[in-house]
Amino acid sequence: MTGFSPTVRHRRLLQELRQLRGAVGLKQEEVAAHMDWSTSRMTKVEGGTLRISVNDVRAMLQLYGLHEGAKYEALLQLAKQAKERGWWHAYSDVIPQWFQVYVGLEAEASSLRNYEPELVHGLLQTEDYARAIYQAARMTDAPEEIERHVSLRVARQDVITRPERPMHLWAIMNEAALRRRVGGAEVMKEQLKHLVSTSARPNVTLQVLPYEVGAHAAMLGSFAILSFSEGAGEVAYLEYVTGGLYLEKFEEIRAYTLTYDHLRASALDPRDSVAMIAKIAEEDL
Repeated sequence: MTGFSPTVRHRRLLQELRQLRGAVGLKQEEVAAHMDWSTSRMTKVEGGTLRISVNDVRAMLQLYGLHEGAKYEALLQLAKQAKERGWWHAYSDVIPQWFQVYVGLEAEASSLRNYEPELVHGLLQTEDYARAIYQAARMTDAPEEIERHVSLRVARQDVITRPERPMHLWAIMNEAALRRRVGGAEVMKEQLKHLVSTSARPNVTLQVLPYEVGAHAAMLGSFAILSFSEGAGEVAYLEYVTGGLYLEKFEEIRAYTLTYDHLRASALDPRDSVAMIAKIAEEDL
């Protein structure tokens, strides 16, 4: 997925528009001709790689026989909402476009399944732990840039603490992520205790993949699976140093879901996982 990537609202809007087009039996090229677009542009619009204006949505709805009524108004409202800028755009000075896409998806996801081999997931990090991560990984950034990154990471955590419809986070961490001393002994102890306290939230599930498991299903690295309500589907996300990869095809999602199911089966159960985290927190790190 490159260039413009649709938000969850935009994805829902496109799904509705495709269904309406199918219901009236129009082909993409027929709609393109009516809209005075090329067929290529129509394909990109329905595929979510090209923005669509509210006026274009209005014209398409009328072409599909929807001129008024509750659904007509709801879809126009959805088109307007899809154009709204999210809170994370305030951090555009330190967050690249490819990661803005991820933060937008994360903000609207109903659930997130994640595996991390090297570090605690960002939604579970303390400020000091996050600061130590950025100081190590972004060697050339000025201190104020580091603080902006830390501020963004903390702001993202609202998705699991918000009072209404908090995200359900299921995080599996390799034991190495718990034993790697990030930021020093005190910072690490604080981070581990934070994991224990956060695990008490009904929408947060933690599991630890212990060393003794040996080779496992996710030996190739970290990944996340974001799920959305109201039929907006799922996205698998893989991150590398200079970008991120978004996978949406059925067979891709199925492969990562299967991998995650194997990880859950291999890891300690949530209760034993939290007990292990608490035990490590009491050790001499």
